[in-house]
Amino acid sequence: MLFVRALSGVVLAFTLAMAEAQMPQVVPGAAPAQAAGVAAAPAPGARTVPEWRRTDGYPFPARADVTRRLQFVAQAMQLREYCADATVANDFVRAQLQRFSSMTGREENCRTLLDY
Repeated sequence: MLFVRALSGVVLAFTLAMAEAQMPQVVPGAAPAQAAGVAAAPAPGARTVPEWRRTDGYPFPARADVTRRLQFVAQAMQLREYCADATVANDFVRAQLQRFSSMTGREENCRTLLDY
């Protein structure tokens, strides 16, 4: 029961952090276009989204994105256990970290799991 409460707390904290990250930040003294939340020109090589598909003003991310991130949290917790357990073979841990890296799109190791 304690585990369920702790996991519920993690999910709530994650949801609140995601909501806060999605809120537009107004910088004092910024140009009026930036203060209104208008995006600047995209960086070279950045993927451009058609105007009709833009979701910049959404207060919360898509459910699929939240679900994916929560799954990453659960998988990272399991991988952290593998990293901390000296009886788990190094080859197995490396293979699991490579698999997780392919899902997250970034290079993962036992230290980067602390980001989740």
